[in-house]
This record gives sequence, C-alpha cells and structure tokens, in this order.
Amino acid sequence: MQDVVNSIDVSLAGLEKPEWKTRLMALADENGMSQDLGEKHFATFIDLKSTLLVTFETIQGIQALSETEQPLGFDLVKSQGWSHLCLISDGDTWFRDQRIYGFFDQLIDDGFFEDFDQVIFYGAGPCGYAAAAFSVAAPGATVIAVQPQATLDPRMAEWDDRFIEMRRTSFTDRFGYAPDMIDAAQQAFVLYDPHQDLDAMHSALFERSNVERLRMRNMGSALQTQMINMGMLYRLLLLAGNGELNRTSFAQLYRARRKNSAYLRALMAVLDAEDRPYLTAVLCRNVVSRMKGPKFRRRLDALKKDAEQGLFTFPPSSA
Repeated sequence: MQDVVNSIDVSLAGLEKPEWKTRLMALADENGMSQDLGEKHFATFIDLKSTLLVTFETIQGIQALSETEQPLGFDLVKSQGWSHLCLISDGDTWFRDQRIYGFFDQLIDDGFFEDFDQVIFYGAGPCGYAAAAFSVAAPGATVIAVQPQATLDPRMAEWDDRFIEMRRTSFTDRFGYAPDMIDAAQQAFVLYDPHQDLDAMHSALFERSNVERLRMRNMGSALQTQMINMGMLYRLLLLAGNGELNRTSFAQLYRARRKNSAYLRALMAVLDAEDRPYLTAVLCRNVVSRMKGPKFRRRLDALKKDAEQGLFTFPPSSA
C-alpha cells in the first residue's frame, strides 16, 4: 500500500489540460487502470483496500479546489488506503453520455463492484446528480450527493432555469431520473441549503425511505467549497466509510460552521433582513468572544447605540 501512496503523492498543479490528463491517467495505470471515455470524459481507478470510493468530478473543479490538482478521492487513498474510482468530465455534462453508460455496463458485467465490501458514491451539483444516478450499478452502496439535481428534463424541472442549455439532453433514458436510481442504495444522503430554493426543490424529489436529506442552512450555493474550507468533507466521507454517517453524526460535524466566517456573515445578514436586532446582538457577541470578527464588532457597537436610544432591549450578558 505504501508504494501506491508514494507513487500518487505528486503534484499535478500548473499543467496544461492535455498534460494534466495524461499524467493523471498514467498514475492510475501504475496502480490500477484508466480509460478514455470520449471527448469529454475519462475514468481513473486506484486499486487498494476493500472500501471503494466512487467520485464524479470535473477537471475545472479539481484544479480549482485542490492545491495539487488531484481528484479529491486521492486524500482517502493516501490516508486510509481506500480504492478509488473517479469519473471526470471536462465541464458540467451531468455525465449524460453513451460512453459512460457503456463503461458502467462493463463494470456491472465484470462484477467489479462485487469485489468490494463497501462502496460509496460521491458528487456535488451536476456530479451529485451523477453519483446518485449511477449508484444503481452497485446495489447496497452509500450515496452522498451535495446539491444534486434530480433531473433536468423540462417536463419535470421546468422551474429550474439555471441550465437551459441542457434541456435538449435526455434525462429519461438509461441512468436517467436520479431519485429512482438510488432505490437500490443502502443509504443516501442529500445535502442542501433550504434557502437556495431550486436546490431545495430538487432535494424534495429525492425523498425516499432510504434517503436522509441533510440541511445546511445559510451556507449558500457552493456547499462543497464551504465543506472543504471547514475541513468537513474529508471527515464526512470517512464517517460514511466507517458506516457511522447519520443525522446525529452529521449534526456534530456540522458544528464546524460556528468557525466559518462566510456562514456567520450569511446568518447575520438573514437576521438583519428579518429585523431581529436582539438575536443579531447575541450572534455578534458570541462571534467576537470566540474569534476575530471586525465586521461583527462594528455591528455589535452599532446595535449597542441603537439599544441606548431605546430602539430595542439589548440582551443581558448571560444571553
């Protein structure tokens, strides 16, 4: 295992796209396999332990989110010795491609997923859709989908006007409607911010007996980035790999938001918009007592002046 870890522990940062792809596929070929899947897609596989992480990622996302420009699953390979299958797209394609369907057909025919004791599918946004949709290839898998779309078929999701360029793409043929594809999963987790209306509407379509819909309120439209910034994503996947991910363990993990400045600023903005100065003061005082927060300090000072003018009752120090 250590030889594999050492061989993939290299930076791919700064490479042009063609060389980056060639180098990444070469790393996979040394420790498993890779497969080109047409103009827009390819796959890499690192073969190690009996836990398999299947991730769906974009070239652009990998290069933006990783300092070494490696797929996010490589962290679990290096630290836990997990096996890792990564499906990579050039841009957001939702992996709606016959070559992808054929690739998963071949994996099913070869009994590929049967060689692993545990299989976890992960993706975010369009990749979250793909993680859910293709999880049907591995019955009994765990699925983690962050802000997934259920479908972009305009007959089902005409209210989602973010991706109108995809409306001629078929979401009704094979591996099509993601909520139906997770019926065979042992457990699926759909993460979303309920204040993001379109994400919340898609998440509702995933309601199933084997699905936990986990709210990340006031975290905005880029949950995966926020989770990485909070050091939360890696631990979330690790909990899933250990069979310990549930609503309670997620809530404990999600306490990391208390130190996330983007979340705290969004929460303050919500309280201000709702004209709730008492709660805003409680929040600001809590933040400045724990961390540097000049914006919260200034807001707290302004609220104190408002309270002195009788505009509201300032919370006591014990609040």
